[in-house]
Amino acid sequence: MSTLLSTSLIMRSYAGEADLPMIADLLNACEAIDRLDAGTSVEELRQEFADPDWDLNRDIYLWEDETRLLGFGAVWVLPPSENHSGFLWFNVHPTVRGSALENQILAWSEQRMREVAHERGVCVNLQTGARVGHHYRVSLLEQHGFVRERYFYRMTRSLAEPIPTAQFPEGFSVRHVDCDRDAEAWVEMFNQSFIDHWNHHPLTIAQFKHYRTEPDYNPALDRIAIAADGTFAAFFTGQIYLKDNQRNGRNEGWINVLGTRRGFRRLGLGRAMLLSGLEQLKAIGVETALLGVDSKNPSGALRLYESVGFTQLHTSISYTKEVKGEGQGKQGE
Repeated sequence: MSTLLSTSLIMRSYAGEADLPMIADLLNACEAIDRLDAGTSVEELRQEFADPDWDLNRDIYLWEDETRLLGFGAVWVLPPSENHSGFLWFNVHPTVRGSALENQILAWSEQRMREVAHERGVCVNLQTGARVGHHYRVSLLEQHGFVRERYFYRMTRSLAEPIPTAQFPEGFSVRHVDCDRDAEAWVEMFNQSFIDHWNHHPLTIAQFKHYRTEPDYNPALDRIAIAADGTFAAFFTGQIYLKDNQRNGRNEGWINVLGTRRGFRRLGLGRAMLLSGLEQLKAIGVETALLGVDSKNPSGALRLYESVGFTQLHTSISYTKEVKGEGQGKQGE
C-alpha cells in the first residue's frame, strides 16, 4: 500500500528484492557524506532482511519521488521479553535533510511501535543510535524526544603489537562451535552470560542459526570453553567483514561477542578467550582488531580490553523513547 505525502513524495512498504539496489544506493550516498563506516551492498542487505525477527511487510518503509529513493526506515521489533523494544534504523538522502521527511520517518516508526504496544498490552521502547559528533542526527533525535540512555565505545588494537599468551585455567577445554549440536547449550550460555547487562534481549535458537548463515561467518573464529562437567562456560565469536574491508581499504577483524557465564567469572576465562581470539585473527592475516563495548559494562569488560592494548576509536550514543499504546499510562503506572 502506498500513501501520498505531497505532490511528489510517496511512502510505501518494502516490496522485496527489487527494492534492494536503491536502498543500497541511498545508504551509500549517506555514507559518502557521513563517513560512519556504514556502507552496504545488495548482498549485505539481503542477508540483513533475512533475519527471522523481521516482519518485512510492516517493519520496513520507503519514501521516494518520481526518480529516486529519498528516505528509508526500518524498525527491528524484538520478540516479547521483559524488555519490549524496537530498534530504529533510518536514513534520509543528504540532499533533502532538514525537510519534513525526517519527521515523517520518525512518526512512522513511533506508530509502528504503538502497534506493538497495543498488540502486547505493554509500553515499549523505541531505540536508535547516533555517533558523538554526528550533529545532524544527534540534534534530530533530541528534538523529537529521544533521551540519551547509554554510551558505547568502539575500540581498536593493532595486531602488529605483541599479544600476550592465552592462559586457560585448569579443567577447561576449548573447541570450535558445532552449529547443529551446540545450538541449545550455546544459546543458554549466551543468555546466562548477558542476563545482567543493560538492555539484554534473550537470544533465540533461530537467531543463533541465522547469524551463522552469514557469508562472512568463519567457524575458526567461533569457539567455546567447556568446564570439566560439560558446562559451556565462555565463548568468543569473531568475524571479518570482507566487503567492509574492500570499501574502506582496511584489513580489520571484529570481536563480535565475548562472554563468560555467571559462576565462571574471575577465573581468567574471558581474558584467555580474548587473547586466543586475537591470535586467531592475526593468524588469518588481519592487521587490526575492532570491538564495541558498553561504557558501563558491569562485568569489567572495558578494563579487560584496555589491559590487552585496546584504545577508544569513537563513541556512540544509545537513544530511547518510550512509546505507549492507546489508553496506556507510563511504565510502572
